[in-house]
Amino acid sequence: MTRYWEPGTTIEWVYEGWGPHADKPTVRPMTVVRDDADGLVAWLAPGTPLLKSVLTDGHELRHAGPIGMFTADRVLKLDVWRGTGILKVSPSGKPWSVWYFWGADGTFHGWYVNLEREHVRDAASRRTSTVDHVLDLWINPDRSIEWKDEDELEGAVGAGRFTTAEAEQIVADAHAAIRDIEAWTSPFSDDWQTWSAPPAWRVPVAPTSHQPDLIAEELHSG
Repeated sequence: MTRYWEPGTTIEWVYEGWGPHADKPTVRPMTVVRDDADGLVAWLAPGTPLLKSVLTDGHELRHAGPIGMFTADRVLKLDVWRGTGILKVSPSGKPWSVWYFWGADGTFHGWYVNLEREHVRDAASRRTSTVDHVLDLWINPDRSIEWKDEDELEGAVGAGRFTTAEAEQIVADAHAAIRDIEAWTSPFSDDWQTWSAPPAWRVPVAPTSHQPDLIAEELHSG
């Protein structure tokens, strides 16, 4: 039986590494807004410390190009979320999450659909884990849709990250998401864009997982 987290609970939203990078996940501490049979809603607050996978020179993975970003050596970096906060919704049974973005002045900018494996939660460790599927969609406030990172999905196939069949399924998942957008089903119709974090919520502390690896790499790079 699924154990749901109470609002205000700090969890870790994890994007697993793969293959030679299996020990290099992206870990984002987040605060639960709602968690029930419909899905998980969590808040990534500005200034949140997080772990992310970067190239050995410290640059973002995208600097290595659409193939190199999957094959180049990488290390874990302790960083902070420097943007405005993001509300993430992981609908139950869907291979994507929906992210809500606002500007610094509080203006709602749009929805970001992150194609990813359906989440697997570990209630005991307060972690929800998924695998990023590279391809993304951006939905403007007027509901117009833009495809993002098709070149990176192609690069992922070239790098052996996904098979051609897996990439075709990811594209099919994107089209399924578009059908939900066009029908304006949940979570798009749930008006989360009017939500704001309670003032009493504190920024989570840095994730504890993989800290020994992180420290060793920082000392080595120094």
